[in-house]
Amino acid sequence: MAFFTIRRKTVIIVLSIVLAAVTIAATAATVVVATRTDNGITVVIDAGHGGMDGGVTGVSTGTKESDVNLSIAKYLQKYFEKAGYNVVMTRTDSGAAMGGVSYSKREDMRARKAVVKAAAPDLVISVHCNSYPVESVKGAQAFFSSARGQGERFATAVQGYFNDVLNDRDRKAMVGDYYILNCTEYPSILCECGFLSNVGDESKLIGASYQEKVAYTIFSAVNSVFDERA
Repeated sequence: MAFFTIRRKTVIIVLSIVLAAVTIAATAATVVVATRTDNGITVVIDAGHGGMDGGVTGVSTGTKESDVNLSIAKYLQKYFEKAGYNVVMTRTDSGAAMGGVSYSKREDMRARKAVVKAAAPDLVISVHCNSYPVESVKGAQAFFSSARGQGERFATAVQGYFNDVLNDRDRKAMVGDYYILNCTEYPSILCECGFLSNVGDESKLIGASYQEKVAYTIFSAVNSVFDERA
């Protein structure tokens, strides 16, 4: 009850103190935003397929791989940008990387290569989903170029995180003969985030919460490698 009988002068003083505190807090927040800088690391995120090339499809839902890839790639972009990375995307919508009306797989891959070359990144991360004739095969796997180098280091880290967080058995990062891994000299990895040919993997991969979980797993692994290099 005492609060309601405080004199007006006292109330003004209290309000002044509160407003001052709010102003200080707002100023501090402004300073944090204004002084935040990027960490000087550039990552290209490549959402596989797109446009007329939908990739593989879900065994029970028919969900296009290209849509799942894009969703995971966008979550990846969010996490990397929040951590101060400079992020370049090869595509940001359901269309192909090459743009335009007509579609050519060769031109689309060349467009992705051009994005990578222009960005001169510290790492390329290509996001895909897998498929296999034997439906029981499942799990996420990371690939790197046969040239190895830094790509192998990143792929090994991602695979370790995949095994700890997403898979029910251990897999190993493997050499992959993929264009996006071999088309430039920059370290590159390809992440197969699960098998759309497996009902269990498919049911998870089509959900937003799992897509974000996959993205955060990849981000955490890659970020740990860059932290080691710092």
